[in-house]
Amino acid sequence: MTTALPVAPVAIVTGASRGIGAQIVRRLVQDGFAVAINYASRAADAEQLAAELQAAGGRAIAEHDDALFERTFAINVRGTFHMLREAARRLADGGRIVNLSTSALALKLPGYAIYNASKAAVEAMTPVFAKELRGRHITVNAVAPGPVATELFLTGKSEAQVQHFAKLPPLERLGEPEDIAGVIAFLAGPESGWINGQVIRANGGSA
Repeated sequence: MTTALPVAPVAIVTGASRGIGAQIVRRLVQDGFAVAINYASRAADAEQLAAELQAAGGRAIAEHDDALFERTFAINVRGTFHMLREAARRLADGGRIVNLSTSALALKLPGYAIYNASKAAVEAMTPVFAKELRGRHITVNAVAPGPVATELFLTGKSEAQVQHFAKLPPLERLGEPEDIAGVIAFLAGPESGWINGQVIRANGGSA
């Protein structure tokens, strides 16, 4: 039997940098919500409100309209596309390309919609690009790690949240960076030559 992960309710308040919107944010934080302060143009006011609430022990972040979406897609989708395009031009025949996706796609965790959408694009490009390099003996695969005990993953999570993720796989632990490095090293090596256009979910069986 698994125990539900204790999480605060989350609210996104639009037009929240001042006036009624700001007061709604204050009330929701007071009631225990983690609040995303959405705004159109008054960045300084939104950041000041977020700082005020965080100083009082609340949980609030200020996020510009579409900013997170644009930033995430710029890194994960456009960045991968540019890398693949340059690899096609510069990589010697017989080479290896390994993209990075995420097992969060399979876990379907709430709050990961933008991130998952960007990584879904990576998974879509991977097998297509493998076929576009036909005749050059270049393999194109992706690795989709599950939760891994890195500083990025652990920062901002409570011990209860970390333990929840550690219990997801039947191996009952978080992944380690070495676990993922080993999979990528295999895909980059000579013995993986018959694996092409695939997504390897390195997550200990959690998804």
